Amino acid sequence: MPSLRPARYPGLDGLRAIAVALVVIYHLFPGSPLRSGFVGVDVFFVVSGFLITSLLLQSSPAGRLGSRASLVDFWTRRARRLLPALGLVVTTCATAAWFIGGDVLVDLGRQVLGAATFSYNWVSLTSGADYFAATSPELFRNLWSLAVEEQFYVLWPLLLPLLLMVRRSGARIALALVAAAGSAWWMAQLAAAGDVTRGYYGTDSHAFGILLGIALAITGLGRIEHEWMLRPAARRSAAVLGVAGLAAIATSALLPETPDAATFPGSLLLASLGTIGVVVASVWPQARFGIRLDIAPLRWIGDRSYGIYLWHWPVLVLVVAATSGGSVDLRVPPTAAAVTLVLTLVLAALSYRFIEMPIRRRGLRASIRSLVRAFGGRPARRFAALTISSVIILSIAGTVVSITTAPAESSAAATIRAGQRALEQATATPSPAPTESLTGGLPGAPSPTPAPSSDGSDMIAIGDSVMLASAPALLARFPGIAVDAEVSRSMWTGTEIVSALASGGDLRETVVVGLGTNGAIDDEALDQIAASISPRRDLILVNAYAPRDWIPGVNEQLAAFAAAHVGVVVADWSAAIAPRPDLLAEDLVHPGDAGGELFADAVDQAIRDVTVERQEARKREKAAASLLEEARDALRQLAG
Repeated sequence: MPSLRPARYPGLDGLRAIAVALVVIYHLFPGSPLRSGFVGVDVFFVVSGFLITSLLLQSSPAGRLGSRASLVDFWTRRARRLLPALGLVVTTCATAAWFIGGDVLVDLGRQVLGAATFSYNWVSLTSGADYFAATSPELFRNLWSLAVEEQFYVLWPLLLPLLLMVRRSGARIALALVAAAGSAWWMAQLAAAGDVTRGYYGTDSHAFGILLGIALAITGLGRIEHEWMLRPAARRSAAVLGVAGLAAIATSALLPETPDAATFPGSLLLASLGTIGVVVASVWPQARFGIRLDIAPLRWIGDRSYGIYLWHWPVLVLVVAATSGGSVDLRVPPTAAAVTLVLTLVLAALSYRFIEMPIRRRGLRASIRSLVRAFGGRPARRFAALTISSVIILSIAGTVVSITTAPAESSAAATIRAGQRALEQATATPSPAPTESLTGGLPGAPSPTPAPSSDGSDMIAIGDSVMLASAPALLARFPGIAVDAEVSRSMWTGTEIVSALASGGDLRETVVVGLGTNGAIDDEALDQIAASISPRRDLILVNAYAPRDWIPGVNEQLAAFAAAHVGVVVADWSAAIAPRPDLLAEDLVHPGDAGGELFADAVDQAIRDVTVERQEARKREKAAASLLEEARDALRQLAG
């Protein structure tokens, strides 16, 4: 006969430590081998599904499961566990964001609303947020996964009694597994349709890890012992499964991230199944796997894993914004990563010691009463109570001020929108005459630009969001230029555009291509662009400037290609803007008005360079023709 066991789950703290370490390393050190470290979130999901279901099944007899008393008790305990730390992180970081200012405040009201209503993932989706886009920093982006878990905590105690109406345990497990398979299939469909963020954020499409944990809990593992489970061979098999599970988690974290079903849900499923193996080995009766996994350092991290996960992302965003600017999606300086790691561990430890544990033990109302009583105690207690109260009041006030003063859009979005307006106006009104460079009056900027090399009537420019942000300056410098620029274009998109323009007879004498910002390029794409352009036309390749690891390689390829082809030159935007990053938006990619002038300067100089190159090529051709004619004359004289 099976015997009931107490609710003790060794190994889960160590497993949580591994999960949070994967996520933190992935975010703080993007150049590390953990290219898919975000799978740590799925480890958390499996653990939550298993642990919460096991506790519900053990703490509530079948007749009381789902009763009002048991539900209130469960939700009260969850609230004590989650809300104090969450409220502290949101209000403190929102207030810090107000002091820093700029892009970290963008859309802050929506983010706080999502955090307060346990719906961050859905609020983000309805606003069009993209988890995988390198845009302006989103201060509380990591709260999407907490929202998924909170929705699970609210709904699952209501649904579990319905599942228990199915009498056979095997059928219950099968239902949970079918639901998990359906969730994973739905994520794969969304990824195949190009909507990875919807698949990743969606509670429905990302529930498979939680459902797998539920299926494992329904088996009774961790609560019920069978005699066969105590046999040495069974314990050894469980240990092997645990080792294999750890290997699966590590493998999934090391796999490259791809925007398709290979990662979503492929890598996530691998991590989830590996977590199942680790949980089985950890809670197996009389097994030592879980005890070994709960070594002191991992247990310390595991106990504070919730706080570490909450703090690490907003602290990283704030540190990067305060020290070097830009988006953490584009660049995380090593110093900022190190500072963030230290701050995260300190803040998580303090929160655990002084906020989370006291409220979990005494409850929120008792903690408030204790704080009020402290004002009548010894001077040290009064000082502590005054400090805590002041921090709470200032944080709440700072959050309100941050939300009300937050800009409507990021600085990069503003520059891009200005470029779009300029293009729209250019099609509706006559182009203005060329003007002097706006950078001429800025400290350290170049002197006013001489007369432009072209009026633009013979120029067409094809580019990405950097060129789009520079469109006002291009239109001012070259009034007749045609600009075709959009966000998130790559060089391969350029091959299609140039080919279509050539087929329609719409190419002009000078073709400017600026498509190196959004990914690596290869010679095949450049060859296709050059092949679509008549050798008589000039091709200007604008190189790239951005805090992205592929940029140096892109610029080297563009320079080598230009050196090997007559009539192809590089507009050195990178060299022009490198000394003046202050002329870029906070993402350190998109130029403002003055930065756009430098972009136009680089294009103007490239046109002058290609003109000189053409002239020198013609001189060489004439010299070669003259030498050939002289040789022919000499041969004729010898023959005569």
